[in-house]
Amino acid sequence: MLCLKLCVIPLFVFAGFSKQMVEILNKHGISFSSFDIFSDEEVRQGLKTYSNWPTYPQLYVAGELIGGLDIIKELEASGELDTVCPKTQKLEDRLKILINKAPVMLFMKGSKQVAKCGFSKQIIEIMNSTGIDYETFDILEDEEVRQGLKTYSNWPTYPQLYVKGELVGGLDIVKELKESGELLPILKGEN
Repeated sequence: MLCLKLCVIPLFVFAGFSKQMVEILNKHGISFSSFDIFSDEEVRQGLKTYSNWPTYPQLYVAGELIGGLDIIKELEASGELDTVCPKTQKLEDRLKILINKAPVMLFMKGSKQVAKCGFSKQIIEIMNSTGIDYETFDILEDEEVRQGLKTYSNWPTYPQLYVKGELVGGLDIVKELKESGELLPILKGEN
């Protein structure tokens, strides 16, 4: 986990050095969190002793001090910053990973144990009747995935069923495929 100790107040960078540090990290797409050292004088003074670093901002990666602004600028200039600090995962990459988490993946409201809407309940009943193993993702637990997947798949509603990373469709499509006898071969990847 990347932890950045900055002289910041939420949504407003208080000191010039902290502002520069945030700009560099954002420019490189680096995932970070921050702590307002002005909110806790004990932490502000104690961290200087703990880190043996007298100034702020202080950048930590996995609990280890990397350094202050000058060090970060040097790492950026040498190209090492991108290898030292973790990147923010792009939503599209995250969605691809989730879609391919299992050969048959269902994005729904709730889980296969507890559906949280009528459409999700209906598709679970259909999926369970096939005997095919599948995984679920509860879109109510992650708003970024819930909204992002609609755009990524160009499918505006849930549930959404994927087989081998490809969108099959929602409840209506799954019902039609079941009635026509095409659902089982699709779920087995025979199409």
